[in-house]
Amino acid sequence: MQPDLFWGNIFSLCSALCVAVSMLTQNKKNFMHWQSFNSFFGILADIVLFANTAVIFDTLCCCRNVLSYKNHLTKKLAILFVLTGISVGLYVNNLGWIGYLPICASVGFTICIYLTKNEQQMRYASVYSMTLWLIHGICIRAYAGSVVSCMLIIWTSIQIILNRRNHLCYE
Repeated sequence: MQPDLFWGNIFSLCSALCVAVSMLTQNKKNFMHWQSFNSFFGILADIVLFANTAVIFDTLCCCRNVLSYKNHLTKKLAILFVLTGISVGLYVNNLGWIGYLPICASVGFTICIYLTKNEQQMRYASVYSMTLWLIHGICIRAYAGSVVSCMLIIWTSIQIILNRRNHLCYE
C-alpha cells in the first residue's frame, strides 16, 4: 500500500471513530465536541488523499463545529459557512461529481446544526451527511473510514428507529 493511501486511511478511520463517539453523546454540546475532532482528522485524511474540496469543507466544518460547541454559531455565521462552502467548494473541486458530495453534506448539516437543538434531528442529519461522505470516501479510496461510516449509518438508523418507538410508547 502506498504511504499516502495508508495514512489517509488511518486518518479516515480516526475521523469515523470520532463520529461513532459523537453518536453516543446525550447532548448537542458533546456531540459537537466529537464532531470537531471528526473534522480535524478528516482534514488530515483529505490532504493526504488529495481531495481538495473535502479539505475545504472539513476545514469549514471544523470551524463551524467549534463555534457550535461554544454556542457562538449565529445565523450570519451559518449563512457565511454555507455560502463560503458552496463558492469555494465549487472553485477547488478537482473530482467532478464526487467533489459535490462534501458540498451537499456540509451545507445540509450546517443548516441542521443552526436550526435544531434536538439530538434526534441531529441524528437524521448525520445519516444524510455520513451517506454522502461514505460515497465520497469510497471514491477517494478512504476505505477504512468508509467501512466504519457504513456501520455507523446502519447503527444510527437503528437508533433513530428505536428512539422513535420509545417516544411513541410514552405518548
